[in-house]
Amino acid sequence: MTNKEIFEQLLPIVKTYLPDDVDATQINLDSDLTKELNINSAHLVDVVLDVEDAFDVEFTNEDMEQLRTINDTIAIIQKKQNT
Repeated sequence: MTNKEIFEQLLPIVKTYLPDDVDATQINLDSDLTKELNINSAHLVDVVLDVEDAFDVEFTNEDMEQLRTINDTIAIIQKKQNT
């Protein structure tokens, strides 16, 4: 999958967990999941679980520690799909 394809599939998952005060149209590859998008830690786990299901991948604890931005998420998904 290309970055764009992953982003397009990832976007609705992330939007599901956005608080009301965040404008979903502002999401981009560099958006920080917790700082800019205000996704709390509990919802971040939900995002990961949904991503694992949607992309048929499994995140390790190390992956979770590296998960900061949309771009990080895409990179982890691509790494998992290519192994």
